[in-house]
Amino acid sequence: MTVLVIDGQGGGLGKQLVAAIKATCPQVQVIAVGTNSIATSMMLKAGADQAATGENSVVVCSKKADIITGPIGIVIADALLGEISPIMAVAVGQSPAKRVLVPVNHCSNFIAGVEGNSIGKLVQVAVEQIQKLIQSN
Repeated sequence: MTVLVIDGQGGGLGKQLVAAIKATCPQVQVIAVGTNSIATSMMLKAGADQAATGENSVVVCSKKADIITGPIGIVIADALLGEISPIMAVAVGQSPAKRVLVPVNHCSNFIAGVEGNSIGKLVQVAVEQIQKLIQSN
């Protein structure tokens, strides 16, 4: 089972996701792909098994992953202050993988119903869903 974590900007959300997935599901291979080298480095330090950076890495890894997780912006072209290219958003959206997206209200995107939750709580809920997906396979 392969979980792909995609993040950009400072990589803080991706770092939290990688650490939580590795802590709760150590048998799972976690691949981290950052839209920039800082995000990639943060996720690698958090315990990702493999890591890469950039648009082509998102495209290639999205095809191979069983589960993709990250901020909801990874499926929205030009999100994360422009770090998500249209090609990246399409690759994630068309991947056969299950997607567990963390709903964050940033970059001109407002997700109704999540304004009261902390990032920590959202990561916890995402990881619980990933665990359910792993156990169902």
